[in-house]
This record gives sequence, C-alpha cells and structure tokens, in this order.
Amino acid sequence: MSDRRPRPLIVPIFIPHLGCPHRCVFCEQKRITSQKDLPVSEEHIIGIIERAIHSAGFDPNRNPEIAFYGGTFTGLPFDQMLFLLETVFPYITKGLFRGIRVSTRPDAVNDERLKAIRHYNVSTVELGAQSMDDQVLTLSERGHSSDDTARAVRLLRQYGLSVGIQLMPGLPGDSADKFHSTVTKVIDLKPDMVRLYPALVIKGTGLARLYEKGIYHPLGLGQAVEICADNCLRLEDMGIQVIRIGLMSSPSLLEEGQIIAGPWHPAFGFLVRSAIYHKGIAPMLPGRGQSKSIRIMAYKLDIPLIRGYKNQGVKLIENRTGAKVVNIQAEDSITPGRIKVVNI
Repeated sequence: MSDRRPRPLIVPIFIPHLGCPHRCVFCEQKRITSQKDLPVSEEHIIGIIERAIHSAGFDPNRNPEIAFYGGTFTGLPFDQMLFLLETVFPYITKGLFRGIRVSTRPDAVNDERLKAIRHYNVSTVELGAQSMDDQVLTLSERGHSSDDTARAVRLLRQYGLSVGIQLMPGLPGDSADKFHSTVTKVIDLKPDMVRLYPALVIKGTGLARLYEKGIYHPLGLGQAVEICADNCLRLEDMGIQVIRIGLMSSPSLLEEGQIIAGPWHPAFGFLVRSAIYHKGIAPMLPGRGQSKSIRIMAYKLDIPLIRGYKNQGVKLIENRTGAKVVNIQAEDSITPGRIKVVNI
C-alpha cells in the first residue's frame, strides 16, 4: 500500500553538474531543473531560502531541510563545498531548518568530506547509484561500480547520516530482471529512502544519440509503471521509504522536443501508486461473471487510487470482473488499502 507518512518539507537549491567529473549518458541537469546558470552566489542561495521561509506553505513542524541537488556535492572543490554550507548554516543555527541534505556520487564519498559536512549539520546524503549492475553502470558511463555504492553506504552509516539511494530503471543494458536484482542488493544495504527515476531520453544527452542510432530502446510507459510498482512494493515491505517516483517536471524539460522518448508522464508517480493499490485489492474483487453491477466502498483517501488516472482504474476493475462499477463510496470504517464490494 502507499506510504502515508507525511512528506518532509525540503527547500531545494539546484547546482546542476557542479562537482560532476563527467556527463553520464542520461544526464541533462540544466533542462531537468530549469536552472541555466550555476547557483553559486550567496545572494541567489539566500533568496531561495528567504522566499521559502516567507511562503504560505512553510511549516516548521514538518522538520524542514535545505537540500543541494543536481550535482555531486562532495565532489566540489573543498572551498566551494564549504562556501555553500556556510551560506545556509545560519538558518540551521536559528532553528528554521532541521538540517541539510545533499546528493552525490558513490565514488565521491570519503572521510575528509564527511567530517566536513557533518560539522555543518548535513543529516542526509542521497547517492546517485542508478543501478547495482556493473554492466549497466559501464554502458551508462557512470564511472563507478556497485561496490562503490556499497562502500559509500557503509561509510555514511559510520558518520551517523541518513542514506538515500537514487535508482534509474531502463538504462542501457538494463532489464526487468536486472533491476529486480539491483533492488535486492539495495534492500541488503538497508538505506533509509529510495527514489525511482525511470530513464528518459532527453535532448542533448548521450542517451539521445544512442536512441537516434537505434542502439538504445527505452522502457514503454506500461513497462516502467509495472517495474516501479513491483519494486516499490518490495522496498516498502522492507521498511525502506520510496520518497519519489518519476522525474519532477520543470518548465524547460516540458518544452516541446526536450523529452525525445521514454516513459514520461506528468503523473507517473500516481500511476505507480494506483497500480500498487490495484494489486492489493485484486483478491477482494468478485470473480469475472459473478456480478453484473457493483458498488465499491473504501477509505476516502483511497478513492483517487481506485479511480486511477482519468478513471483508468475503474476500467481495469470492470475489465477484470465483467461488472459495471456503479459508484465508489467513502466509508471511514474501512481501513486504508481495503475495500468492500456490494453487489447491486
């Protein structure tokens, strides 16, 4: 079932490609983040934080964090890394934010960098692992191995940091079975959280060139939803929170022609959560031909998941049961993730 824990309040500061040793085949951070200039100025960073603090949605009770995303934070020149941390640290000491989170590469984690970031209240490090299959990593030109990821997780744990792992199904050389194996290895590492970003073919990337030559074939939307749904369930069943499914949309990414191919959908995460929900309720539905018309009663917050995107979930139930879904009714006595079906 879907994770109902409240989402942390994160104020992102994007540093596209900063600290990255090279460009991976799938990556185009400036389009993904709509950040055309590198945000290294103190004024730029403070402006982002001040706007967030004074916005209507800012809630100190949600343990807000400042996040540096889009680059390899611990791969930055040391003085630049400290500059970014020192710029935001006053907001930590004032108690406005609980801590800082950063994203980085598994091979850019070492004792010197971790000692420095812990001094500035960095509490979470997200590793762009993408895969735990070394052939997939080589074909994607990641420049690190699965062993680097395992070593980085162990080192982060030694420093008392929360660990996130970013995974990307559908990379060159990947398959449903290989990604299943990747998730098995990630479960063994016991991270605190995971993000699932199916690979997209974005203009200007190495992946786009491979696609145009007919060498790379991206996942279809249905394939990507199925792979993410199955593996999201596996992760959450092991107590590992999946905090994001699908790439976040941005104005520049949504410009015509920027996404060339791949399983892009503006509500990809919802498609996956709805698919997970339908897997859970399938045994509670009548068999095909047992009913002509049915009413479904469910916990009120589950109703959008039942209906699915543009009522695709309702159509799935009707195709599976052969019964017409007359209506879906909220019933708070029913626990989340369960339904009651009434024959009409």
